[in-house]
Amino acid sequence: MSQQRRTTGPAGDGPEEDRLFEASDDGVRPRRYLLTMFPYPSGDLHMGHAEVFAITDVVARYWRAKGFDVLNPVGWDSFGLPAENAAILRGEHPAVFTEENIATQAASVRRYGVSFDWSRRLHTHEPGYYRWTQWLFARMHERGLAYRAAAEVNWCPKDRTVLANEQVADGVCERCGTAVVRRVLTQWFLRITAYADRLLDDMALLEPGWPSHVLTVQRNWIGREDGPDGVRYRLHDWLVSRQRYWGAPIPVVHCPDCGEVVVPDDQLPVELPHLEGDQLVPGDVSPLAGAQDWVRTTCPRCGGPAERDTDTMDTFVDSSWYFLRYLSPGYEGGPFRPEDAARWMPAALYVGGVEHATMHLLYARFVTKVLYDMGLVPSPEPYARLMNQGQVVNQGRAMSKSLGNGVDLATELDRHGVDAVRLAMLFAGPPEDDVDWADVSPDAMRKFLGRVLRLVPDRGSSSSGPGSRQARPAEGAPPAEERIGGDSLRRAVHRTVHDVDGLVEAGRFNVAVARLMELVGEVRRAMSDGGAGPDPDVSREAIEVVAVLLSLFAPQTAQDLWTSLGHVTPVAAQPWPAVDPELLVTDEVEAVVQVDGKVRDRLPVPADVTAADLERAALARPAVGRAVGDRPVRRVVVRPPHLVNVVLG
Repeated sequence: MSQQRRTTGPAGDGPEEDRLFEASDDGVRPRRYLLTMFPYPSGDLHMGHAEVFAITDVVARYWRAKGFDVLNPVGWDSFGLPAENAAILRGEHPAVFTEENIATQAASVRRYGVSFDWSRRLHTHEPGYYRWTQWLFARMHERGLAYRAAAEVNWCPKDRTVLANEQVADGVCERCGTAVVRRVLTQWFLRITAYADRLLDDMALLEPGWPSHVLTVQRNWIGREDGPDGVRYRLHDWLVSRQRYWGAPIPVVHCPDCGEVVVPDDQLPVELPHLEGDQLVPGDVSPLAGAQDWVRTTCPRCGGPAERDTDTMDTFVDSSWYFLRYLSPGYEGGPFRPEDAARWMPAALYVGGVEHATMHLLYARFVTKVLYDMGLVPSPEPYARLMNQGQVVNQGRAMSKSLGNGVDLATELDRHGVDAVRLAMLFAGPPEDDVDWADVSPDAMRKFLGRVLRLVPDRGSSSSGPGSRQARPAEGAPPAEERIGGDSLRRAVHRTVHDVDGLVEAGRFNVAVARLMELVGEVRRAMSDGGAGPDPDVSREAIEVVAVLLSLFAPQTAQDLWTSLGHVTPVAAQPWPAVDPELLVTDEVEAVVQVDGKVRDRLPVPADVTAADLERAALARPAVGRAVGDRPVRRVVVRPPHLVNVVLG
């Protein structure tokens, strides 16, 4: 299991390690596209980011080890109200707040050790990106899917902008909690209702890989009702106009002679004018209306005087297609190359919060279907599999400074270390369950990682090569196959690899970590058994496997362990350890464990279990520990593989 392959750069933090995690798109290895819901740059990373990034990174590292060419990109959803509101308070341009926070978060992501492909990084507020958001709007308009109409809409008095129905919960703005009012305004809509039936019917394609409750929420939101008066839907068209500055301008001019004219592709992007300070304060119309030098333009069709549309697009339009831009970063011929989409889409796994079920996820499905109808993407659905992570709370409640239960991620990383926080997140429970930080123990994870590093004696020595750090058997010692724990340890190693493989594939990361902890305990016991321990080659194989498996969950510690074994290539570049099927086949029997002749427990053991291994396993059982209590053990009678009797003093 000590196979190695060359990589493009050494392990470490920085650009050279980045190349290790870049998707090569070489056409040799099978491809898998892994996607994380990209963050909004508001402040630094929080505990929710810590959870979702840890989950995604396990999958990315696992797939690479299994031989896949993995695309795992990173970017920021950087338009939106929080940056604009902060800029108004500061009297500055929203890009300043946005780019400062992006830089802060990017540094924290690197510190957290997430194996992103940084070469494909995108920010939705950059003209090179929103040019293609505007292009998408133009294609919608051509197909009759983008239209402007007077309608009664939701208006947030605090943010002074309209809201889509999906952004109103129980009559209040989902962002700021202000009660919305109804107003009649002329607004831009995307005709999502034209795809209502397909959004429902295509859920059959998603049922194997999406959580059933997400599909149920979407079915209920679309709300198709069949009746004698024809089919009706709860779903309304997607209102995308926003009367705010910090968003992609709607690429339309209003001409007194030609009417509404979409800006031609060769004149995109329609860039935002530079506004700041009081110019950003919203009123009954968009702040862009005050930028008259920008508003006044010429009609692309007749050349006469015209005015630009002064609304910007809802940021959910930006995020409805961003996963496609990752496929062709820097491409100037379109939002993405169709051949890139044919290679990578649909995304194999999408990880993010369930709160986006009726907004982002629904919009992304709609936009993908439009592009599918245009022949640009190979699938009518964007994500083959969806994983929703739970919420990170503290003391049973959502984290809040006002409640006094806020937890700062940077502080936790300083206190416990990156790997301990990652492991604590992953070990806390299944990904879909909420994590209560008050019940999590990163300190216990830190202690476990310390035990892992002590598997290699004299880690600081550089006088010997790989394989020479383990104790060699003394002259006259029994051969390896007769030494205590050797065969048992090899079976434990191969069984753990087999089990962790299936557990990670199933998303049961907490159980996978538990199995790895058990293996570390087996290695420690075997190496201390009788002073000699198993054959050095068996010990080395076990420690190498620990390093490779641990690299999914705690990559920095795994690299330290790997380096201490004398390796010069990164552990992150190692293939998944091969399993010997013969070592997985064991005839198990049930051993009875007694304390003073009374049966206290039963446990399955291999038929060929040694007396030492059987005794150790029996004494480790909690039921036996409770029965023994504080009384001294006089002797232990072992009759492998069927009986252990603990005789007390």
